[in-house]
Amino acid sequence: MTLMKHLLGASALLALSAGAALADPAIIYDLGGKNDKSFNEAAFNGAERWAKETGGTYKELEMQNEAQREQALRQLAEAGANPIVMTGFAFGDVLNTVAPDYPNTKFAIIDMVVNQPNVKSVVFTEDQGSYLAGIMAGMASKTHTVGFVGGMDIPLIRRFGCGYAQGVMAADPKAKVILNMTGTDPTAWNNPVKGAEIAKSQQAQGADVIYAAAGGTGVGVLQAAADLKILSIGVDSNQNYLHPGQVLTSMMKRVDNAVYGAFKEGKDLKPGVNVMDLKAGGVDLAMDDNNAKLVSPEMKAAVDAAAAKIKSGDLKVHDYMADNTCPGVTF
Repeated sequence: MTLMKHLLGASALLALSAGAALADPAIIYDLGGKNDKSFNEAAFNGAERWAKETGGTYKELEMQNEAQREQALRQLAEAGANPIVMTGFAFGDVLNTVAPDYPNTKFAIIDMVVNQPNVKSVVFTEDQGSYLAGIMAGMASKTHTVGFVGGMDIPLIRRFGCGYAQGVMAADPKAKVILNMTGTDPTAWNNPVKGAEIAKSQQAQGADVIYAAAGGTGVGVLQAAADLKILSIGVDSNQNYLHPGQVLTSMMKRVDNAVYGAFKEGKDLKPGVNVMDLKAGGVDLAMDDNNAKLVSPEMKAAVDAAAAKIKSGDLKVHDYMADNTCPGVTF
């Protein structure tokens, strides 16, 4: 049975520190919460899989604001949690400060590299998975116009958009890709109303397939696309079920595997950088009964062929984060 602790303020943190020091693992979700149906929920699913398989318990905290990051990490370390996993690049600076103070505690961070001897950094090749999603979007579009809605405007999300645009252009060189971001602060991850507004704006410009890489905000994008009778593409978790027959696919980022793996390693967590790319199964497209009728044999063949070339190294997807550029695309 999972031991749940929600980060709602000082009282929750005091309750956590008052408990017996245990070597249970712990996870801290980023803003947007564990029920965002996307990034954080994927992390939660990984923790739950570990708990069900092992019968173990874990602590979990949901961020309410930026100021709680360091306090939460220190409280969990003081309470004896080991390892402590956190989701999101925004924990990077805080973890770099906190980790040296707890040399016997292992930490894992997803989406950021922190060079400390007791930290495992897990990063993904979102550009590769998004490229495959772009191929499907380019082939599915009837208007030769597709959209991308990102969450917080950071290089990591631009990596999604850049990879997607490259895939679209590979499938349809005449295509137009509309790229918009939701905001410039963490609230951009949890604003489904704004996501829906952007999706409607893109549809008004001709987009008939819209890819959302925006956490909880993306739920609004997918809902708006369904209401407008156009296609959408989910992200991080398999979101095909949210609107069966209208979500073309979901670019799955296997955050669940990263959390499950860290919990399974436990206090023996191996530090260093772990790159979860397409070849390693870190990213993939969701194919199931919910989108089966949308995926033509030609689409699947094109995706499979591109995936094989990416895995072999014959196809190099340009990574926005390598130089903060995306050839032929304007954000």
